[in-house]
Amino acid sequence: MPSEKRAVLIAGPTASGKSALAIALAHERNGVIINADAMQVYRELRILTARPSDEDEGQVPHRLYGHVAGASAYSVARWLADAAAEIEAVWRSGGVPVIVGGTGLYFKALEQGLADIPLISPDITAKWRLAKGDLHAELTKRDQGAAARLNPNDRQRIIRALEVFEGTGKPLDHWQRAAQSAAVLAGVEIERIFLNPERRILHARANERFARMVKEGGIEEVKALLALGLDAKLPVMKAIGVKQLAAWLSGWRGLDEAIAAGQTATRQYIKRQLTWWRHQMPGWEERCA
Repeated sequence: MPSEKRAVLIAGPTASGKSALAIALAHERNGVIINADAMQVYRELRILTARPSDEDEGQVPHRLYGHVAGASAYSVARWLADAAAEIEAVWRSGGVPVIVGGTGLYFKALEQGLADIPLISPDITAKWRLAKGDLHAELTKRDQGAAARLNPNDRQRIIRALEVFEGTGKPLDHWQRAAQSAAVLAGVEIERIFLNPERRILHARANERFARMVKEGGIEEVKALLALGLDAKLPVMKAIGVKQLAAWLSGWRGLDEAIAAGQTATRQYIKRQLTWWRHQMPGWEERCA
């Protein structure tokens, strides 16, 4: 891939200031902003997911925001395909893709690809998921590389490695290396920025923002979403604020209580985001704001 192709990745927890930085860098670098947030793809929830405003979108081009119906379960694979097409279009126009969001799996897929592992027989899957004993020792006999990388207590990943080895005859890293070589950003000059404000400041921002979103139309968004009668298991129904405000609309709790519950859920999500990035995506440039 030609070295002149560049990309900027901006990640960080909710309310860390990612969108403002993305707009500033897009102005500087002839950039196009591409969404990497799993909830901001849904058209029904603009306010509660803190999608860019019309004013923001008028400043620089934005892609992959609100383009998916809530009735769809939008997967990482679908996002990666859509993002790849948008990134290529930006490069063809001579611009720089500025990819911004809080969904770590999206960034991981961009840089490492998605392993195209053949379907594993249900019998093999059932065998290992029901297996007893020291599965890490079993993995060591078959795939020493995976056994060395995985914590002996990480049962879920150990089982997956055993399934893949028995089902394909090849170790898990064989498929992962193949995915990395075909990754969308393989060989591209990448600037990686992770925004991580002081926790006290971040929590205060998140609390204020959730309360403001409720007052500025979040309730109406949830009413409209509930009116669609969607399956509660769909991703859009799990967006922070939907469950909490639905409880108020149903009379199960007061509005102040619903707002407090939404703020708590946001802080818990921030903690999960930070933990994930700390373990999964080392080496990014960390900024306070």
